[in-house]
Parts: sequence; structure tokens; C-alpha cells
Amino acid sequence: VDGLLMPHGIIRGFPAVDLYRDSWVYLVADDNPEVGEQLTLDDLARLPWVTYQRTYDAPAARQIGLLGIEPRVEISVDSFGLMPQLVAGTRRVALIQRRLAEQLGGLVPVRVMEPPYDAVPLQEALWWHPMHTHDAAHIWLRETAARVGEVVEDARPAVSSSPI
Repeated sequence: VDGLLMPHGIIRGFPAVDLYRDSWVYLVADDNPEVGEQLTLDDLARLPWVTYQRTYDAPAARQIGLLGIEPRVEISVDSFGLMPQLVAGTRRVALIQRRLAEQLGGLVPVRVMEPPYDAVPLQEALWWHPMHTHDAAHIWLRETAARVGEVVEDARPAVSSSPI
């Protein structure tokens, strides 16, 4: 394994290069009458959820528990990309990365909503085993990944105050 692409907060003790920042948003169906202009903590506690099956991969999902909310999981998926289709036309809510929501949200009738709390940001990184640190090919890989991360970072802000 040359490296792992994953956010901070999952593993530690290995070298990493930061790639880009993202933020967390929620998806709800366009036609969900139970959610108003803004999502509330009560909405999150009451509505059924679509979740990513490995919640330990999403520190923001752990943060919800710290707020005293136990998501009522109705569907668990192995890909964040499936979430918009499983939210559209239902009462469900899903926590998803803003950049992905912006790409996929326009394809299905969902609303992208800000969390009703200060969600921890997402910092994607490339992690590797220390034995690769001085390997020339691996240095090239890390430098290339960092340049791609800069392009992603510059392409669109991960934090937005306007509706998507």
C-alpha cells in the first residue's frame, strides 16, 4: 500500500500530507414538509437517517453523539455518493461532504442545508508508512497528490454562507 486517502481524526502516528479542506452539510428532500428553512437539532433527533456505514470515518458523525443526538439510522451505505438518491422523496436526512453535495445534489431533488451546530471541518490527507518517507517515487507521489489537492482547494471554497 503506497498510501491511504482519509481525513484527519481516524489514524495517527503516521506521516501525512494535507490535501484539501471540506465542510459538512446535510441533505433533506426538496419536498420534505417537516424541515423548514433551517435544520434544527430537533429535526436531526426526530428524522430517519441515511448514514455512512463506517461512522468512525466521519469525525463529524461522532460529534453528533456529543451533542446528545442518537441518529435514527434507517439506511447505512458504503458510499457517500449514494446518499442523495436515498434522501430524495423521503423524510430522511444525511450528513455529507459539501463538495460532494455540490456535485451530486443538483442531480436529484434534495436541499443542501447547513448543520445547526459548528461541525468540525474535514481535512483530507494522504497518509503513508514511514518506510516510504525517503523513497524517490513515493516523494513524487506525495508531491503530485499535494498539487492536486491545491487545485481542489482553489477550485471552490469548502465553506459557503449562501445556499447551494
